[in-house]
Amino acid sequence: MKFHYEFPIQKIPTPLMHYHKVVMMGSCFTENIGNLLKSHGFQVLENPNGILFNPISVVEAIDSYINQKQIVESDLFLLNETWHSWKHHSRFSGTTPAEAVDKINASTTTAARFLKTANHIMITLGSAWVYRLTDVADGIVKSVAANNHKAPAAWFNRELLTATQTQEILQQMVNRLLEFNPHLQIIFTISPVRHLREGVIDNNRSKAVLIQAVHDVTKNNDAAYYFPAYELVIDDLRDYRFYAEDLVHPNYQATQYVWEKFVDACIDNNASMLFKLIKEIKLAYQHKPFNPATNQHQQFLKKYANETTLLIEQYPHIDLKEELNYFNTGIRNLQ
Repeated sequence: MKFHYEFPIQKIPTPLMHYHKVVMMGSCFTENIGNLLKSHGFQVLENPNGILFNPISVVEAIDSYINQKQIVESDLFLLNETWHSWKHHSRFSGTTPAEAVDKINASTTTAARFLKTANHIMITLGSAWVYRLTDVADGIVKSVAANNHKAPAAWFNRELLTATQTQEILQQMVNRLLEFNPHLQIIFTISPVRHLREGVIDNNRSKAVLIQAVHDVTKNNDAAYYFPAYELVIDDLRDYRFYAEDLVHPNYQATQYVWEKFVDACIDNNASMLFKLIKEIKLAYQHKPFNPATNQHQQFLKKYANETTLLIEQYPHIDLKEELNYFNTGIRNLQ
């Protein structure tokens, strides 16, 4: 008896290897997959503007990296005693304009350098609803806000992008990305996170726009690939058991299920064969001994120092320096 509907997933043309560099952008679901990639030894740059939901904000962020755009204090606004950027998550805000500017410009510079030599960029779109600034947001250039920073609702006009609008801006983004980095493989996904603050019907309208637009783009570009994270949660698992208590975010089990499918479709078999050893090393790194001075713990540290050293020698792109330093420091301290 089958309790869920499984469907085949087309494999990516260029699967991820540990020596590849991966940019992750978009909704909070992007960060779930990004954290799993990092925990398995991949080189990942995650959301240089912070979490982004709508296509326009994603495209504007990528343009800022390609053009290495540096902001100035006049690009910010003051709300609740904190300086913010409409194009960035609140983790880039500051108690002074200079603090926010420094954080934003440093992140943009890092993103520009990383994107130029990246092998993959994964873009997860969450919503086709955008919030445009109104005249009430005094002195602010009218544009789409990536984050509302808890500003008054009167500061925004709500608008649903059309599939045609979304397809056009995404296609322009693909063209600019490939001109900037011709070797880039672009992975599109639609977030399975349900935007219920928009209402059930408007959430579905939004997802339909994104799905249509992304499929039009991937159909016309060999460098673009679609991974069905949305369909895996909505159509394969298809049960509220796989959502958190808020009934909005996929829970741990759902995320792990999507991750397993992602590994099978998007990660090279030789790379995934290393996952077990990498996980073992990271668990050893997190282990807190009751009696660190014992001979048993000394042998434990030596074992994982040797295993980590061998793995780094064979696969120098896997970043395990922190773990190796922990094991070696522990050995020296016990001698």
